[in-house]
Amino acid sequence: MKIGNVTAGRDFLIIAGPCTIESEKQTIDIAHAVKEAGANILRGGAFKPRTSPYDFQGLGLKGLKILAKASKETKLPVVSEVLDVRDVDTVCNYVDMIQIGSRSMHNFSLLKEVGRTKKPVLLKRGMFSTLSEWLNSAEYILSEGNPNVILCERGIRSFENYTRNTLDLSAIPAARELTHLPIIVDPSHGTGKASLVAPMCLASVAVGADGIMVEVHNEPKKALSDGEQAVTPKEFANIVKRVKKLKEFVQGL
Repeated sequence: MKIGNVTAGRDFLIIAGPCTIESEKQTIDIAHAVKEAGANILRGGAFKPRTSPYDFQGLGLKGLKILAKASKETKLPVVSEVLDVRDVDTVCNYVDMIQIGSRSMHNFSLLKEVGRTKKPVLLKRGMFSTLSEWLNSAEYILSEGNPNVILCERGIRSFENYTRNTLDLSAIPAARELTHLPIIVDPSHGTGKASLVAPMCLASVAVGADGIMVEVHNEPKKALSDGEQAVTPKEFANIVKRVKKLKEFVQGL
């Protein structure tokens, strides 16, 4: 499956960028930084589902246009989330891959609609979903004729509250037994803590993930969304170096 010039399942996906597109300068600066560090896909949220209706909800169409400009400057393909069936066509005009977030995994109308687009889809696991439910959500997309689905483990809710979620790394080899679809890991949402992102990236490689997705912000403390789980560009560059070394080692086993 091609996402821009990247092939999922063959190339190890390193998806990085801000949780939320806040401004043109912020997004383009981070885009250049993550590309230089080794990212091969740029992420950025234009439509943001938030727990509170009073939190920043994203820039919408303006954010998509900024993301497209960052893509043009860096030559990185981009992924962004769609929340509403009515926005699918608009989002498709600006991105190389559509993201279906955790909260939307059971939005079957939305799954069917993105299935009709033939655009690559990044399907995040629902925070309360079983593997079977996750894979059946993927089937909703596949059944509409779109074979271009990538699964993303992003943590599930448990009784533990030190971390934002419990990152279920066993889901990667388990899902591998049940599906042919590529599987990546989002350790940013999976832990909710920037300090835990690097070790969970390395663990994702060790269990056979096809890629990682990391939230990067040049000033995490000033981020409008999820700053506590964002790493800086310098920290991200160090993560990528370690991930690539481990990937080479694992491939040699």
